[in-house]
Amino acid sequence: MAEQQAATTNARQGQARGNGPRRDNRRDQTPQEPKEFEELVINIDRVSRVVKGGRRFRFKALVVVGNRKNKVGVGVAKGQDVQSAVAKATDVAKKHLITIPVANETIPHDAEIKLSGAQVLIKPAAPGTGVIAGGVVRQIIGVTGIRNMLSKSLGSTNKVNIAYATIEALNSLVPKDQWLNAKPAKKASKEEAK
Repeated sequence: MAEQQAATTNARQGQARGNGPRRDNRRDQTPQEPKEFEELVINIDRVSRVVKGGRRFRFKALVVVGNRKNKVGVGVAKGQDVQSAVAKATDVAKKHLITIPVANETIPHDAEIKLSGAQVLIKPAAPGTGVIAGGVVRQIIGVTGIRNMLSKSLGSTNKVNIAYATIEALNSLVPKDQWLNAKPAKKASKEEAK
């Protein structure tokens, strides 16, 4: 009994000093709505500009956004600090979204794109293969709805160029129903018409 009273007295004294739990949980007041797009920071670089007094440093962010269904976008932007660079790059990525034709959780056909020095090859894969990709390509594919895919990044190791080449390769994909050799609907032959 005496121990219980001592514990409650200590707790009250702790709250009076400001050591107790906060009564106004300001963080819990704003309702968290689910985000439509998942944002992923791929790379952050510190870039400099030489001026009369020395060097001016800024930050360059490479961000990918996707909704894990069939939309994805990449953005690059600079800012005075990391947070502003990431925020600007996210806005750029959201403005440049592309829609990917996804068939059976993979891509409809293979594609190879060379952009600047970077060359990216993507291929469809059988169910259960997973995403076989490295670095930037894997991170971009991770925010799309693609579950099975093979890829290879050749040439340049510049992350920005690889990201843009990957987006260009995904953008060049054509849905299966729009292929030139897709079987068209049967037309009545001339003999049947007579």
